[in-house]
Amino acid sequence: MNVAVVMGGYSDESVISIRSGQLILTNLDKSKYTPFEVHILPEGWNVLIDGNKYPVNKGDFSFEKEGKKTTFDVAVNTIHGTPGEDGHMQSYWELLELPYTGCGFYQSALTFNKRDTLSVLSKFNIPKAKSIYISKGDVISAQQVADTVGLPFMVKPNQSGSSLGVSKVNDLADFEKALEFAFAEDSDILIEEYLKGTEVSVGVLNLNGKTTVLGLTEIVSHNDFFDYEAKYQGKSDEITPARLDAATEQKVRETAAKAYEALGMSGFSRTDFIVRDGEPHFIEMNTNPGLSPASIFPQQAQHAGIPFSDLLDSEIKLAMERKVLWKK
Repeated sequence: MNVAVVMGGYSDESVISIRSGQLILTNLDKSKYTPFEVHILPEGWNVLIDGNKYPVNKGDFSFEKEGKKTTFDVAVNTIHGTPGEDGHMQSYWELLELPYTGCGFYQSALTFNKRDTLSVLSKFNIPKAKSIYISKGDVISAQQVADTVGLPFMVKPNQSGSSLGVSKVNDLADFEKALEFAFAEDSDILIEEYLKGTEVSVGVLNLNGKTTVLGLTEIVSHNDFFDYEAKYQGKSDEITPARLDAATEQKVRETAAKAYEALGMSGFSRTDFIVRDGEPHFIEMNTNPGLSPASIFPQQAQHAGIPFSDLLDSEIKLAMERKVLWKK
C-alpha cells in the first residue's frame, strides 16, 4: 500500500507536526506499506524523496516523479492545527474518496472549536470550568470576568493548539495584555476559571474497533501553567502513569472514554483534564496529538506495551473500513 504520511500545516504548530510525521515514517511496517513523506505547508504541497520536492497535484492528491504518476491508498494525517485538525483536509480527502486516519471532518472541526466542544459535552454531564466566550470587538471589563469566573482565570484562543496564545491572569491589570495575546491567534476567545488541581492528559483511541484508554499522564509544569515552553522546551515533568488513587484513575478513564464516544470520535486523541477534589474536569481534546518521541501519546503506548506500529496498523485498517462504508 502506498501511504501518504501527511504533516506540516499552516499554523505555528507545523514544526511539531513534522516531528510527529518522522515518528510515523519510522514506525510504519515497511513489509506492508510504502510510506511517502508529504508536507502541507503555506509555501506548497510537496512529497519529499531523498531531499527532492515533488509537487502534489491537488486535483487527485497524487505526484509525478520522472514522468511516473504515483497515487496513494491511504493518508495518515498528522497535521497539527489548520488545515489537518479542523476538518479541511478530511473534507477534501473524502471528496476524493481517499481513506484517511483519525476522526471524520465533522468531529475534527467540532473538537478544534473549544466553545462548541464544551457545548456538546455539557449535554453528557461531563464537568468543566465556568467560562465566558467573547469575540474581537466585544467590550468586557476585567472585573466583569473576575465576578463571573473568579480570579485567577485563563484566557485562550477558541481555535488554537499547543497552548499558543494562552495566558493565566493573576492580576486584573494583565487582562488587556492577555486579550491581545489570544486575539493574535484567533478572533474568538474563551475565558475560563482557573482550576487548581492535578493536570492529567489521557490518550484514547479506537483500537481495532474498540474505544481504548491508552494511558494517563500527569503533567507537572515548572511554569505557572502547561504553556508552550512547558510542553516543548522541557519545562515540565510528564509522569506516566499519573499518580492518582485507584478510584480517581477509574473515574478519569471512564470520563475520557465517555467524552470520546459522546463526540463520535475515532483515531488517536489526547484529552486534557484537571482533577479537582477527585472530579475530572474536561479542558480540551486534541484529535492529532503530538507524536514526536518525547510526546505524551507515544510515552503512553510504550508504557502500555503496545508497539507503535500496531497502533498505526489499526488506524490504517479503520481508514480502509471507512472507505467501504462510503461506497455503501
